[in-house]
Amino acid sequence: MESGNIVEYIDRQRILCAVVLEIKNQRLRLLTENNREVKLTANRLLHKDEMRLDLSMGRDKMVDTLKEVSNKRKSLINDVDIRDLWDVLNTEQEWIDLETMTEFCFPDSPSSDHESAVIRAFFNDRLYFKFNSDRFFPNSVEQVERIIAQRNEEARRMRIIETGGAWLKNLLNAASPPTDLDEEDAKEVTRILKAYYLFEKESNDYTLARSMISQAGLDGKDGLFPILVRLKAFDENANIDLIRFEIATDFSDAILDSARRLVNLNSDSLNSGRRNDLTSLPLITIDGQSTLDYDDALSIEKVGDRYRLGIHIVDVGHFVRKGDMIDQEALSRASSIYMPDQKISMLPFSLAEGLCSLKAGEARPAISTMVNLSPSLEVIDYEIIPSLVNVQHQLTYYDVNLAVDQDPEMMILRDIAAKFRQKRLDSGAVQISVPEINIWIGEDRSITVNKINRESPGRMLVSELMILANWLMASYLAGSSMPAIFRSQPNPRERLYKGEEGTLFQHWMQRRLLSRFILGHQPDKHSGLGLNAYVTATSPIRKYFDLVTQRQIRALLGLEEPYTAEEIDQIIQLLEIPMSNVGRIQFTRHRYWLLKYLEMQVGKKEEAIVLTKRRRGFQILLTEYMVECDLPISGGLDLKPEDLIQVTIQMVNARKDLLQVAIG
Repeated sequence: MESGNIVEYIDRQRILCAVVLEIKNQRLRLLTENNREVKLTANRLLHKDEMRLDLSMGRDKMVDTLKEVSNKRKSLINDVDIRDLWDVLNTEQEWIDLETMTEFCFPDSPSSDHESAVIRAFFNDRLYFKFNSDRFFPNSVEQVERIIAQRNEEARRMRIIETGGAWLKNLLNAASPPTDLDEEDAKEVTRILKAYYLFEKESNDYTLARSMISQAGLDGKDGLFPILVRLKAFDENANIDLIRFEIATDFSDAILDSARRLVNLNSDSLNSGRRNDLTSLPLITIDGQSTLDYDDALSIEKVGDRYRLGIHIVDVGHFVRKGDMIDQEALSRASSIYMPDQKISMLPFSLAEGLCSLKAGEARPAISTMVNLSPSLEVIDYEIIPSLVNVQHQLTYYDVNLAVDQDPEMMILRDIAAKFRQKRLDSGAVQISVPEINIWIGEDRSITVNKINRESPGRMLVSELMILANWLMASYLAGSSMPAIFRSQPNPRERLYKGEEGTLFQHWMQRRLLSRFILGHQPDKHSGLGLNAYVTATSPIRKYFDLVTQRQIRALLGLEEPYTAEEIDQIIQLLEIPMSNVGRIQFTRHRYWLLKYLEMQVGKKEEAIVLTKRRRGFQILLTEYMVECDLPISGGLDLKPEDLIQVTIQMVNARKDLLQVAIG
């Protein structure tokens, strides 16, 4: 390498011709055909030419000469047919040096210009050959096909970004979707934007979506939702979490057919000797007004000076067999999902609201916990039996609240519940009593919000007697060393009040201090409930955990084979994510519709309790709606936790999960 040599190098995906002005410590100072001086190392050179320029001819003359050389070499590119070369050479799969490849292309006395033309041609078209500065290797047929597919995909992506971005921009300014994109491309753009809204960085076309949004001048993800509504990708009140978590809202035809066969099948064991016939007992169910799936019922008898309490849970395991198609579907769903605007059942409706439901006047198999109580309503003993039951009356909480001070049986049930609660409190239970917000969506999409007293006689009665049944079933399982899905809970980090005392503020804040419950196949103490062992088995229609535990009780009763401890642990693990998703969906959907209601309450004054002080304000609880929000600091505002204040609702956006208030 000497001064004056013509060389070539790559700069910004272009091959440039240059002359060496100076060589110093393996670094070259070059003058390019663009009349620029650059410095680079020798290993950056793509091609070295034996041709030399006289550096004394002057800078302008050298630049003109370089341009002439470059143009000549560019013109020679047209004589290089790379596809023909590949057709001949691809079967060899060997490296070919520059000199040989140049002779293939220019057999008559090839020069440095011809070598450069070959390099430039292969640089421009890298479909058929891999190359470096002095040799070439033919790609295989499969590699060429893959590169073509990649190029087509990249071209498609660039076209989508350009045309989709422009279309989206026009859509922002138009009353209806523009027609400057054909139907298939419009569907593709909509699909990409929808996936981005749902999954953001986890969507396959995240970069495409971001590029289109940027080109359209759209304000990020929040501004995208109204566009997707206009494109009919989403309903205005779409439940995004249902879509994001791919929650099935319907059952497959195969599942529905299987359920129909169960319903139509004559039960051959209901009246067998293995079940105790309790159809003469006057059973009642107590539920909310909209309940259609009844999984528990109560009975009370006076036996001499004692009482006999019956807590009867429909025997879902009698119909839904372990491992069958319906059972596998229930396992994948984990739980029924209850939302203000929708209910998604764990079991098909023909089972949940039909065959497996304790409907008045229809005989049903059950697992009955029969509790003998002393005259002072203390538990003496109990037995758990397979039974046949028939509900006489289906009552609502409202019915019970009206009758509890007049109906003797209701009075006894209430007193049993109160006695058991006190027993739990004496054992250290943490009783948290806060109102429940019920949201009802009418057929016309009107929203009704009611605050419900969870400590009303009817609700307290059912809650405590179900806890009693679950505790006794846990004791039954533990006493038989039968693995089940036991629930335990360590002591709370702090107690804010004793027994049922405490203000609304204390009860609300106590929830934050509870330890997380633990699931395992062995019993342990549940501090929150004040019990030595606990399971949930009273809602087998609605929760797979309860169905599994009910099956373990059925096994002890000789009705089926039990799960092993390892199988129980596996089920707990399998249900962890689905149950987490169910909890999130129910919470977020309740909050969405509550905020949707509050969108109509802007400007209204509301009572609030100060919960905590934050860096830039306070966290408060709107007591009418039992919803938390932030209160920004105002000048001179001196508040402390538990202060009762008045605030004004300023701005609400349910889709953005936004609730802003100001001091009233």
